[in-house]
Amino acid sequence: MPAFYLTFLGVLLAGFGARDQVTIAGLTARQGQRPGVLLVTLVCTGLTSALAAWAASKTLPVLPPPARAIFAGIAIGLAGLESMILSPRRKPKEPTNSLGALGLVLAAAQVTDAVRFLIFGLAVGLGAPLAAGSGGLLGGIVLSILAWAAPGALDRPLAMRGRRIVGAVLVLVALVVFLREFGLL
Repeated sequence: MPAFYLTFLGVLLAGFGARDQVTIAGLTARQGQRPGVLLVTLVCTGLTSALAAWAASKTLPVLPPPARAIFAGIAIGLAGLESMILSPRRKPKEPTNSLGALGLVLAAAQVTDAVRFLIFGLAVGLGAPLAAGSGGLLGGIVLSILAWAAPGALDRPLAMRGRRIVGAVLVLVALVVFLREFGLL
């Protein structure tokens, strides 16, 4: 169960103010709370979270335990760098009413975002792809519903600063994992 809870909390922290959330919030603020937007968002979140857990389940058997921790550290470090470096667009410039286009944009953003790196890394590092994937999925659902229900919450500068701080903490965690695995800490 630690994999579920750690991934759930990590996703909530790393996913707040992410690219997909800003896209959902911007679209909702401009077009209103369309149920179709929420449905597409939840489907994309489910599919990309499942993909991250599936990739971890395929990677896990080929890695010996010491390599798992190093691999998890790399994934967590990538999640932190993504949070610190890539800043989301504020609002969609030409929002469309197409739910298919929204699905493609969200899926493309989510496949390489900090949340999916975190799900993958914790699933490999803790050896629990199903539990980590479930925790990540639940966290992603909470974040998606928040962006849809309260789009104004992401317009505050605190969201951007908080995202960068969480990114720095994730990079620090990755560094600690590396140093501990090599016996330097």
